[in-house]
Amino acid sequence: MNFQLDLIQDKVEFFEADTIKNLEKQIQTQIEVNKAILLEVHSVSHQMHIEDGHRFYSAVVHFKVKK
Repeated sequence: MNFQLDLIQDKVEFFEADTIKNLEKQIQTQIEVNKAILLEVHSVSHQMHIEDGHRFYSAVVHFKVKK
């Protein structure tokens, strides 16, 4: 039996929430999870959208392998 492990080099994750605080909490939780697989935040892009008077927040976080 031959085992070969490949490290994840890049990972992009998408988040959405009804408040900015909840969005930050989701991102922070995932940062901790990705630290375990040796990934760190490379960039973050976020935006806010208003629909029917309600605000929606979304973000895209690009994780890269730690160097």
